[in-house]
Amino acid sequence: MFSEKTRIVGAGAIGNVLEWYDFAIYGYFAIIIGQTFFPHQSELAQLLSAFGVFAIGCLMRPLGSLVSGSIGDRFGRRAALNLSMAAMAFSTFLVGILPGYESLGLLAPVLLTALRIVQGLSIGGECPTAFIFMIEHAGPRRRGLAGAMATGGGTAGILFGSATGALLTAVLPPEALQDWGWRLPFLLGLPIGLLGIWLRRRVPEPPRASGMAETPVREVLHQHLWLLARLAGIAALGAVTFYIVFLYLVSWLQFVDGVAPVRALAFNTVAMAVALPIYLGAGWLSDRIGRRRLLLIAMAAAMVGAVPLFWLLHHPDPLLVMAGQLGFVAIIGTVFGVEPAFMVEATPARIRCTAVALGFNLPAGVLGGLSPLAAAWLIHRTGNDLSPAFLIVGAAAISFAATASFPDRTGLPDDASAAPPKK
Repeated sequence: MFSEKTRIVGAGAIGNVLEWYDFAIYGYFAIIIGQTFFPHQSELAQLLSAFGVFAIGCLMRPLGSLVSGSIGDRFGRRAALNLSMAAMAFSTFLVGILPGYESLGLLAPVLLTALRIVQGLSIGGECPTAFIFMIEHAGPRRRGLAGAMATGGGTAGILFGSATGALLTAVLPPEALQDWGWRLPFLLGLPIGLLGIWLRRRVPEPPRASGMAETPVREVLHQHLWLLARLAGIAALGAVTFYIVFLYLVSWLQFVDGVAPVRALAFNTVAMAVALPIYLGAGWLSDRIGRRRLLLIAMAAAMVGAVPLFWLLHHPDPLLVMAGQLGFVAIIGTVFGVEPAFMVEATPARIRCTAVALGFNLPAGVLGGLSPLAAAWLIHRTGNDLSPAFLIVGAAAISFAATASFPDRTGLPDDASAAPPKK
């Protein structure tokens, strides 16, 4: 019914749709989740507790990348992708039916934390393995676009989550949303996951330029540690900016600026809709003019523009708020559209799943996962509502230096660009 190319795109992207859909709806409903599972605290403490549990799940991403990356390098990309999809689908569904503090007491936040850990483990393998899967299927002149399409699956998931949150917030009374309405988006995780597993059974394994590694984790840590450190540096900006701009800001606009929830969600929905063509356009353009140049321009723009853009977000005029968010979308959209292919081309195929997954998830788990918590704490501690912007400036400087350390390998044959092991 569908061409093989269409099935490959669908199978690779649908996991990112589910993974980021779940993480998005958790961030968007963080205030309600905090009230449901941490009810006997102040409003600020509830928000910090909800983001603390969120951070614990994110911190599991590097461990998940070790498991999934090793499976992907030893047994194939599809096996790793199916495992992460099943784990995410069932854990997301269970969050939707988990009773709150009033029913289970302290067991409720404990079980919520356990489910977030499972979700963190699964996303640690899904996101990088999915874009590796799609890029390896693409030809040398289409890797940028293929990687951007994989990233677009995540954006579609965030857009779906944002639109779902906005719709529920608009149509349900506040009491119903607080009581049971916020649970509905989580229940959709199971059918989406089952569809993804079915799609992935119908596509071939991507071709390999070299053999499989017997002990990929050991090989990465012993022979490619410098490569791993630079890959993590490249991913730092995307990790911090993504979690602050696309997840934390929805709660920030409500908590700091008093923006109505439906308007905050609407801002994010528009931003996500704009992000998708930026991802695809940046990936397509990188196939023609080179990836390194585009990444460096976007990272420099983040260093210079983070504080002014945050100032726009803290403005009473909704048009200026929207302009600030779209400015961040242009920066991060370019980074995420180009970064997947850039990282894949820099990494040997035999240890690619492990190296790229670790390089991508270490900053995402440590820097990104802690960013919403750090941003909320900074505002409370300093009294400066623009202070989260300095987290983005620091991450941009790290990513700029790491990206500049690589040559541009756009379009080279697979593994011709592979970094030699560092003895």
